[in-house]
Amino acid sequence: MKKIAYLYIFIIAFHVQAQQSIRGAFQPASKWHKVPYGANISAGNYVQTPDAKIYYEVYGAGQPIVLLHGGILGSTIEMAEFIDSLKKNFQVIAISTRGHGKSDIGSFPITYEKKANDIIAVINAVTKEKAIILGFSDGAYTAYKVASMYPDRIKKMIAIGAGEQIPGLRKVVFNPKEFLALDPPYKKKKKALMPQPQRLEDFWAGMETFYNTMTASKELFGSIKCPVLVMAGELDRNAPLPTVINAYNMIPNAQLSIISNTGHVCFAENFSAVWASIVPFVKN
Repeated sequence: MKKIAYLYIFIIAFHVQAQQSIRGAFQPASKWHKVPYGANISAGNYVQTPDAKIYYEVYGAGQPIVLLHGGILGSTIEMAEFIDSLKKNFQVIAISTRGHGKSDIGSFPITYEKKANDIIAVINAVTKEKAIILGFSDGAYTAYKVASMYPDRIKKMIAIGAGEQIPGLRKVVFNPKEFLALDPPYKKKKKALMPQPQRLEDFWAGMETFYNTMTASKELFGSIKCPVLVMAGELDRNAPLPTVINAYNMIPNAQLSIISNTGHVCFAENFSAVWASIVPFVKN
C-alpha cells in the first residue's frame, strides 16, 4: 500500500474550527444539554481492574451492547445519539475508557491488551450474556482487541473509523495546551470529571506515543471470528478508505458500510445513514 502521511489531530482541529468548539466536533449541539452521558450518577458505576477504576453507565434492557468512544478528545457524550437510539431495545453499556471521563488513567504504558481487559471486566460485571460491541476510532481498535482476545464474550462488533494501521502510516502530533485553549468550557468540564486531572498532559503524551507505534493488521484482524460491520466515512482522513477496506478484507466474517460524503466522525455528520446500516446488522 502507498504510504499515507497525515496528522490526526489536525483533522480534529478542522472540525473544531468549523463548529467553534471541541464539543462540536463530536456531537450535535442539540445533545449538549440533555442527559449528561458520562457523568450521569444515577446510571453510573465502576469496576476495579489491576491498576485503574473504570467508569461505565447502563441504560435500557435486552441484548447487551457496549459503546466505546474515541480517544484523546473523545468522551461518552459523543455516543449520545447511539445511546438514545439503542436504549429503547437494548441494554446499553457505555464505558469511559481509561484516561477519559471519570475513569482512572492507570499505569503506563497504554496498550490495547490493557484496554481490552478493562472492557471485559465491565462486561463481566454487568452481564453473563455475549455482548455486541460498537466502537469509534480508538474505541473501535479496542473493540477489535476485545473480540480477538475474548471470542466467547462477543457476539458481534461494529467498528467505525478504524482501518489497518502500522507504524509510519500516520503521524499523531498533539499540543495539549493549544487544544484545551480552543474550548475553555470543554477543558473545565473534562478536568472536573477526571480523578487525577493533574495527569492529563502526561496521559495525552503517552497516547501520542502509543498511536505512533501501534499496529492493527493481519494478525489482529484475522483472529476475529465474530461478525464485524466495518464502517467509515468516505472522506475520513484519519482512517483513509484504503486502510478501512484492507481491514475489511482481512476480517474473516465482515460486512462493509461506507457513509458517503462524511469524514472521521461520520455519525455526527449523518447519523441517519449510520443508523440505517447498524439496525439490520444488530437485529440479524
